[in-house]
Amino acid sequence: MRYFLEIAYNGKNYHGWQNQPDAISVQEKLEEALSTLLRTKIETVGAGRTDAGVHAKQLFVHFDYDGSVATDNLIFRLNSFLPKAIAIYDFFPVKADAHARFDALSRTYEYVLSIGKDPFTQDFSYQIQQQPDVEAMQEAAEILLQYNDFQCFSKSKTDVKTYLCKIYNAYWIKKEKQLIFTITADRFLRNMVRAVVGTLLDVGFHKIQSADMHRIIDGKSRTNAGKSVPANGLYLTKVTYPDTIKITHG
Repeated sequence: MRYFLEIAYNGKNYHGWQNQPDAISVQEKLEEALSTLLRTKIETVGAGRTDAGVHAKQLFVHFDYDGSVATDNLIFRLNSFLPKAIAIYDFFPVKADAHARFDALSRTYEYVLSIGKDPFTQDFSYQIQQQPDVEAMQEAAEILLQYNDFQCFSKSKTDVKTYLCKIYNAYWIKKEKQLIFTITADRFLRNMVRAVVGTLLDVGFHKIQSADMHRIIDGKSRTNAGKSVPANGLYLTKVTYPDTIKITHG
């Protein structure tokens, strides 16, 4: 039977979600805990992969297991096995062909900027010393919605079949001493959000104009876009699925 897990994690000490040969990943720790608890080798598939140091407030994972499990008991026991930086929020059966990655309709990321030095946010945001021009950054962010080819924001030498993504929204909000960028799309390219934020910051600090976003995107070259901002400010916050993946009773 196939099951979905809803998980969250602090990515500071992990080399991303996906298993790595020479580094500790969130997937490795989750599979170890599941395999120990269920007493059989468990392999998982995530909705997507986050890079080293990136956090997730919501990520869905699927795995197959033929035995019977009690939902509440599994969540409690699995959380007991897992490191403090990884948490299980939900667990439910799905249809046999439901897929955590391919069935996802959208993914939402947030990037958090902290203005000024703050010892309590340094691990969970990118600290900048001056406030950028948020209005200009918002104007530039809205230009993203006019395009669907984002090769310019993709990590170089990435093995992907297409650079096409459908962005549904992209906007900034100010919250006390933080600026938070939210972006939702059907899919994201490797390093895409961090490159987008770096480019928007170039607009915010008036290194380029908001209208330059057209030139950068049309150019399809990573060298034209801004630098990638640090991983610690990035969060995967939401993954949506069609209701049809769930098993309904009655």
